[in-house]
Amino acid sequence: MIPQIQPWIDTTELHYLKKVVESTWVTEHALTEEFENRIKELTGAKHAITVCNGTAALYCCLKSLGIGPGDEVIVPNLTFIATSNAVIMAGAHPVLCDVGKDFSLDLVEAQKCLSKRTKAIMPVHLYGMASEMDSILDFAKKHDLKVIEDAAQGVAVHYKGRHVGTFGELGILSFYGNKTMTCGEGGIILTDDTELAEKCYRLKNHGRSNKGVFDHEDIGFNFAFTEMQAAVGLAQLDKLPRIVERKQEIFDRYNSGLSKLRDKLYPVKPETDCVPVYWFTSFLTRQSETRRELEGYLKEKGIQTRAFFTPLDLQPCYRDKKWVLMQRCSIGRSHSLHECGISLPSSYGLTDSEQDLIIEAVKEFFE
Repeated sequence: MIPQIQPWIDTTELHYLKKVVESTWVTEHALTEEFENRIKELTGAKHAITVCNGTAALYCCLKSLGIGPGDEVIVPNLTFIATSNAVIMAGAHPVLCDVGKDFSLDLVEAQKCLSKRTKAIMPVHLYGMASEMDSILDFAKKHDLKVIEDAAQGVAVHYKGRHVGTFGELGILSFYGNKTMTCGEGGIILTDDTELAEKCYRLKNHGRSNKGVFDHEDIGFNFAFTEMQAAVGLAQLDKLPRIVERKQEIFDRYNSGLSKLRDKLYPVKPETDCVPVYWFTSFLTRQSETRRELEGYLKEKGIQTRAFFTPLDLQPCYRDKKWVLMQRCSIGRSHSLHECGISLPSSYGLTDSEQDLIIEAVKEFFE
């Protein structure tokens, strides 16, 4: 089976992990600080605070802004469920908003999602493409909303020359095992606001401003990173330029190889002023049935694919409508993108011969 996605792990990670073993310091220490500094260099953010995963990062962002019970946060209906669950975890209600054909929040629909309780908007940079941040920031300013960017899938993605996750009050990146770069698990909070950075650090460190002390200024939790995660992350950062280059090569080969199928299958690519990093190379079919049939056909050929995220309003855990607010605007486009979207194998380690096999299999399906 050709996997849809897998990380690039080799002896580079062992080099850094050996440092951890030799030091015997496994909790956050020198390598974690080095990792945070390198993420600041990558993104241009003034502050970068590591946490155990991207969901915890979103939670800390929300709570640092004082968002909690009785508040509402506008989130896109087409996203991984961690986006909305972080809002629920903070005690607030996610308000589901449709996306445009560019996968960015549809601000015409977002207007309908507003209420007196709305405190923030949470754009998601989906599948390695940037949201339309200029218009989102204008919308937020007009309605006095905070902006928290979910850039879990946005490592090395830029919008108008600036790294995603650095436009709003706060943003986050994720380093889960299938992301563009990985720490196994892990997330990081980005902000230029020193006060918010300090609040986020206390939230992840049992309410303390420093480790190793037993006076706790705030209510906080244990969302700590580890030196092992930092070691893997540093190795991945060493490889990141080549990963980004290879992701583009994979997209270009699919795009070229399947170019004669444009009336049946067309590539997902940014419509905004974005330099993407194609975490996944994805396509849209004309009909949902075609996507399901193609998925099954490729599976029989030993090729793993992936459907787009299930829209939040269709999630079984939200059916009772207790946790999310979903009836203020149209959400049809997120449904059509989900039903027609398919992601092809996109790993760094995908060989040209494997990709040629995939391209030929897709062509055969449409013959």
